Amino acid sequence: MTRRFELQLTDEELARLVQSLPSADPRRDAACEVLVRRFDSMVRRCVSRYRDSPEPADDLTQVAYIGLLKAINKFDPAVGTSLAAYAQPCVIGELRRHFRDTRWHVHVRRSAQELRLAMQAAATELTQELARTPSDSELAGHLGVSETELAEAHRADHAFQALSLDAPLGQEGTSSNLGDLLGAEDPLLEHVIEMDAVWSYLAELPVREQRLLTLRFYGNLTQEQIAERFGISQMHVSRLLTRSLSYLRKRIKEPVAGPEPESATS
Repeated sequence: MTRRFELQLTDEELARLVQSLPSADPRRDAACEVLVRRFDSMVRRCVSRYRDSPEPADDLTQVAYIGLLKAINKFDPAVGTSLAAYAQPCVIGELRRHFRDTRWHVHVRRSAQELRLAMQAAATELTQELARTPSDSELAGHLGVSETELAEAHRADHAFQALSLDAPLGQEGTSSNLGDLLGAEDPLLEHVIEMDAVWSYLAELPVREQRLLTLRFYGNLTQEQIAERFGISQMHVSRLLTRSLSYLRKRIKEPVAGPEPESATS
């Protein structure tokens, strides 16, 4: 049962509580319950992006909550100061992972998908009848399709099966695999996750402040250089930066619709 103590804690404090307590501790469950309630609207917004998907909404909601729980358990305040900024990309990533694992890896026409299933059933049936693996011409004749159509079904079968990262690259006995070709984890990944959340609300700022933030953090310009480009004082640039970042930080922590901020006066 949720206690008033947990309700008074910040998101980050609750996350640390969840991570520090054993799974059977009722205080851990209470802290997790509070966080789930706080982020319920964010989870449902993420799921709503896929409302046109053939996947049931209830299934996607469950997947999204799994992403939220993973974010709560993995959040590191030493890397990012906002659980909200970390959680949203984690939820979206979990939804995308779900589609990657349950849907076709390459877009395949419906007719080829259906023929692939029929081909598999026919192969099993003919193997029993012939006591050997049937040829493509025998499969095509049995199904009443051309060998070209059968070849397309074979390609569809390959598209449905992703190659494992542990698949060997060379002949038997070699130690290299496909995963060896992929890069290591980027140490700046957490920064990218936070910036992805920032981009969600950047458009709510006045155009000038959007340009200012872009020049400062993506163009790597100093405040002095930005001041020269905008024809304003460096102090004014500092005030605009502080105001814009404060607004974005608040929107990330409290993702509810709000009025567009007014531009600071010159």
